[in-house]
Amino acid sequence: MKRFYPVYILFITIVLIQVLTLITGKGYMLTQLTMSAYYVLVAVGLCMVMGYAGQISLGQAGFFAIGGYTTAFLTTIDFTEKAGTGLFKLLDSMGLLITKDTLYGDTVIHLSPWISLIAAVLIAGITAYALGIPVLKLKGHYLAMATMGFGIIIYRIVLGSAIFGQADGIFNVPAFTIFPGLELSGDFTSRISNYYIAWILVIIAILLMVNLINSRVGRALRSLHGGEDASDAMGVDTTRYKVIIFVIGAIMAAVAGFFLTHYNGGIGPSEAGVGKSVRYLAIVAVGGMANIWGSLVMGLVLNFLSLRGVFGHFDDAVFGIILVMMMMFMPEGFIRISVLRDIRSLFIKLFSRKKMKETIQEPPHE
Repeated sequence: MKRFYPVYILFITIVLIQVLTLITGKGYMLTQLTMSAYYVLVAVGLCMVMGYAGQISLGQAGFFAIGGYTTAFLTTIDFTEKAGTGLFKLLDSMGLLITKDTLYGDTVIHLSPWISLIAAVLIAGITAYALGIPVLKLKGHYLAMATMGFGIIIYRIVLGSAIFGQADGIFNVPAFTIFPGLELSGDFTSRISNYYIAWILVIIAILLMVNLINSRVGRALRSLHGGEDASDAMGVDTTRYKVIIFVIGAIMAAVAGFFLTHYNGGIGPSEAGVGKSVRYLAIVAVGGMANIWGSLVMGLVLNFLSLRGVFGHFDDAVFGIILVMMMMFMPEGFIRISVLRDIRSLFIKLFSRKKMKETIQEPPHE
């Protein structure tokens, strides 16, 4: 259970931040903190791909866009003409169709976001699997270029397709009703609930990753990161594990894209740009390879500063500089696991020495 202590600390921190913004009258900052949570989700997934599977991916923004554009398309297109078919009657009986009136008095029928969530996960997972089998056989900069090419393909598709709104993207995406009384939307009256929805999603993802890391699969991934040839020699199916973790990272990015699209009420092609993938890569690099907590912390800090406009027009340049500096001077990351372990060992030694001194100085009992 000790491995879950950081998760408890994370939850307490999330609550304290929300209370602090309420006390200081800066509740508007919850908007950026909520958006940062979804970008953190992408970074954590990429951390698993890079830190444990040892694969460099520059296509996470593409998977993010798959999740966002899938739900934006399915929940805004009118399916009125299909309403008489057997499938749509079945969906209607299950409450998975949304009927509403437009400003002009017309009735339109949209699919429920629950359907688009399933579709987003399936499309991202299948795409990642189909891409991962051939691409993950590559190594180093060849793999990076291949995944970057995938990201560019997704970007050009959404930018050039009329059904995806081209440069304008897709807007008027409806709220996502998780269950009656709780919905995900950009409504500022739901700012606090949206904040907790986002960070609880991150906590769930962290719990799943912690369990995965400490499982048999996690041990195989650690051996894979330590040396792929040695893992092959020991009988580890390296290709299978690399594909599995690549698919998991893609699904996490797609889920983040789904939730952020409903929160913002739309999505644009900039979310699929290579610059976004470089941003995720920079966050993982500075947070430390194979360090999900470092990726979480740095993802929160850097994305929050970016969303607050601290970097101004040099936003992409700042993340590019961070990536270059990390690769040149601190390839293991700013928040390195080895450093954290050293600090932990130091505190244990200091505490042990203090306790030993108190025991020695304590007078004997009569």
